[in-house]
Amino acid sequence: MSNSAIRAARIHHRPAAVRALVAVLIFLGLTAAAGGAAMLGGSAPPDSWLDAIPVIGTWTVPGLVLAAGFGAGSLLTAYALVWRPSPAWLGPAERWTGRHWSWAASLLLGAGQLVWILLELVYLPGYSALQVVYGGTGALLVLLPLLPSVRRDLVAGDR
Repeated sequence: MSNSAIRAARIHHRPAAVRALVAVLIFLGLTAAAGGAAMLGGSAPPDSWLDAIPVIGTWTVPGLVLAAGFGAGSLLTAYALVWRPSPAWLGPAERWTGRHWSWAASLLLGAGQLVWILLELVYLPGYSALQVVYGGTGALLVLLPLLPSVRRDLVAGDR
């Protein structure tokens, strides 16, 4: 059996909610990486928007948070949900939650996404449909891991 066939079989045997969680993480990962790269590459919102934001003087920090935190972090977490790598240094997180570390990472990414959108609503001018989309993405990343089927599937030590 080829690697791609093994990969496809691995995700198709998971509960639908886990597959949905992987899809949401991939969506967030790809779009956040692209948005962060665009910010870092000079396609950022107007600098005047930064006037209302405390501590932030350039779009570099938000671009890095988007690209590395939400982009790479979401893609890594999606990979981990499918393949379940368990590095020793993440063992304490698994023992504390009783679940694979990707479960907690999904929750943290979702909470972070909700905070990010809340900060946008507070500090940036106007309102955008994208804030609804990404607020919903954050909510899904918080709610999906709490479903019983996801909690059962991600019990620490299960493969």
